[in-house]
Amino acid sequence: MQVEDKTLVLLQPLNLTVAAGESIAIVGSSGSGKTTLLSILAGLDLPSSGQVYLKNQPLHQFNEEQRSQVRAQHVGFIFQQFLLINSLTALENVMLPAELANMPDAQARGEALLAQVGLADRMEHYPSQLSGGEQQRVAIARAFIAKPDILFADEPTGNLDSKTGQHIIDLIFDLNVKEGTTLVLVTHDAKLAARCQRQVEMDSGALTEPLIETALANTDENQADSQTTSHDDLESKTSVSQVG
Repeated sequence: MQVEDKTLVLLQPLNLTVAAGESIAIVGSSGSGKTTLLSILAGLDLPSSGQVYLKNQPLHQFNEEQRSQVRAQHVGFIFQQFLLINSLTALENVMLPAELANMPDAQARGEALLAQVGLADRMEHYPSQLSGGEQQRVAIARAFIAKPDILFADEPTGNLDSKTGQHIIDLIFDLNVKEGTTLVLVTHDAKLAARCQRQVEMDSGALTEPLIETALANTDENQADSQTTSHDDLESKTSVSQVG
């Protein structure tokens, strides 16, 4: 990133592999690069160098429209800032990804998910009529609706009380187990991180914990000099780094 003609390094060179169906927690202090890494893995941002693969798709070679298509097909994302559409009701916000994917049961599934997160009586409310915790639950339901291959979550319980947070955690890991969904989450919650199969730590833009990379097929595609690579591999194919 360029700031006043100076290069600001947000991430150090790194390789990250996440296997299909795996759950991984990215932990670290504020400003360590966790959210930046998550955004790059999901194709929301691009690295200045290196390679990012998701579902065998080279995100680093794609324009925003192409990356958006990959995300629509394979990715659910729980944003820390919710990013709900203010002009849509809670139900309409949840239904939106399913409608874009032409799912025939969008409304029924949206209603069921909102009931699961404890908002059965708030479906017709707009974001401005919801508390921060309620907006977070709407965002979580929205991330689940299209049954994503990969779920990226940025502090998914950060705005929730302990009881609701525990329920949401159970929902996230239930999706991970029952649907085989790959789970990549950023969290400060040690208990939440401990529920993941693997934890890595970010420190000043670098992964400070050694990575236990899954040995999968097609490793000759790996590039030893890759800087930031994510590869969602639900078919057991891999690159130097992969998500999913």
